[in-house]
Amino acid sequence: MRTVFRNGTVITPYRVLEESSVVIKEGRIQYIAPDSEVDLDLSCTEVIDVGGRYIAPGFIDIHCHGGGDYDFMDGTVEAFIQASNAHLRYGTTSMLPTTTTSTTEELFKAIDSFKLARDMERGPNLLGLHVEGPYLAYEQRGAQDPRYIKEPSPEEYNAILDYSDVIKRWTIAPELPGAMEMAQLLRERGIVCSIGHSDAFFDDVVRAVESGFTHVTHLYSAMSMVRRINAYRHAGVVESALLLDDLTVELIADGAHLPQSLLQLVYKVKGPDKICLVTDSIRAATMPEGATTLGSKEDGQVVIVEDGVAKLPDRSAFAGSTCTADRLIRTMVQLAQVPLADAVRMLTLTPAKVLGVNDRKGSLSPGKDADIVVFDDDIHVSLVMINGKTCYSS
Repeated sequence: MRTVFRNGTVITPYRVLEESSVVIKEGRIQYIAPDSEVDLDLSCTEVIDVGGRYIAPGFIDIHCHGGGDYDFMDGTVEAFIQASNAHLRYGTTSMLPTTTTSTTEELFKAIDSFKLARDMERGPNLLGLHVEGPYLAYEQRGAQDPRYIKEPSPEEYNAILDYSDVIKRWTIAPELPGAMEMAQLLRERGIVCSIGHSDAFFDDVVRAVESGFTHVTHLYSAMSMVRRINAYRHAGVVESALLLDDLTVELIADGAHLPQSLLQLVYKVKGPDKICLVTDSIRAATMPEGATTLGSKEDGQVVIVEDGVAKLPDRSAFAGSTCTADRLIRTMVQLAQVPLADAVRMLTLTPAKVLGVNDRKGSLSPGKDADIVVFDDDIHVSLVMINGKTCYSS
């Protein structure tokens, strides 16, 4: 049997095609063509008429802590399945579940549960784990639990790496002693090394890139900017990320973390091929506002959700977000006035390239996995398909 998405506006890596179809067979995209050129033999074809809506690749969120009142640091299989599925109906078909600073024992518990949940295949593709911390700058900790922030320890991180091969990304402050040596090891193992929660100067960032860092975690959030020291100005992580072409960046485009001007600035400087949109969402995503927990329910920190965003109780800083993937696209199009195709690219093909999975995910291209999202002009998702199976339909 084939499945044909028909009468759609198809977003490909190259252009937007109206009155077009996407043909799927055996869980993969077979081809894209104008409606008039697609054979509809109903004896062997399931036809889905999308009524002119957009047909896009499934959204790939490479920084997500939870949702649906579950946090990945809860360390249970149920938490991984329920949190990832909370994001599915908003278009997320693949993600990197993300940890927070914790004990090594709690991290191992999350790793074990991740592997079991991934193998069950009961929701979005779990592409690997993103470890955020604990090797972070204390002054740029943001909402990360200060009890567990420390400098890199080869004995500790080697034990973590030897425990499992599911880690695909690690966020570290590169200015910390030993961070460069750790980055070199991560690069050898094929793990994306990301600059985050950092007080680094420009020279630190250049050395970091030379040592294997390739990405920047939630640009502008919890990182240094230009500083004046004895009358002289010194560039920080933000300016370095904008200047260095070898670095990709990610944005929490929830309309709260960054205003219109900064979203537009980063888009103008880096372009859609160097920007990933991420939710950085916590368990409060898809839940009512009020008090909640960042990290595990047993050992996490209390945060407050109000005005559509999570904050520390003293309102001194944001504490992750509550957004879903559709909101990222909506913010970039409606607030930052970015072309829809570029906004989609920043949540599909660009993160797929960052993770090295663009050979099978990230675009509507022949031979790639049939991870597909259908949405309207207001980015309201009406259908989600993962690996050729419809997982959500409204």
